[in-house]
Amino acid sequence: MSGFLGSYTHQIDEKGRLSLPASFRRDGGEEPLILVQVNPDSLTLFPRPVWSQMEDRLRDMLRRNPKSRPYVLRVTANALEVVPDKQGRILVPQRMQKEVGIAGPTLIVGAIDRIELWNPETFGALTAQAVPDEELLAHEIFA
Repeated sequence: MSGFLGSYTHQIDEKGRLSLPASFRRDGGEEPLILVQVNPDSLTLFPRPVWSQMEDRLRDMLRRNPKSRPYVLRVTANALEVVPDKQGRILVPQRMQKEVGIAGPTLIVGAIDRIELWNPETFGALTAQAVPDEELLAHEIFA
């Protein structure tokens, strides 16, 4: 599987549909994705194979750390499978849009093995922050 790269701004329409960029659509564009709120400021779309790995990690975390149960329940209770329609649109429920402040313009960000949905202003503020040891990180990855 090739990674998801780049960012695109698309509108969520009045019915809550968001068109995924053509480069993010897989094998005809109708492969199911899992929509979940992992972080407080964005939504994440996982392809089914990647989500299966996340389920394994969640089960393992529950076995190792029973105190993680509230977090796991919060994540999984709100997760849902979305299937792009013929135009490559997915439905983003109103409650999830409201939770992360997306309505109208939405930044769709490729995050290697997943796709993240952001309020453009929130994303801009986060990525404008200084990153400690940024040069070391870049060297570790790209050297």
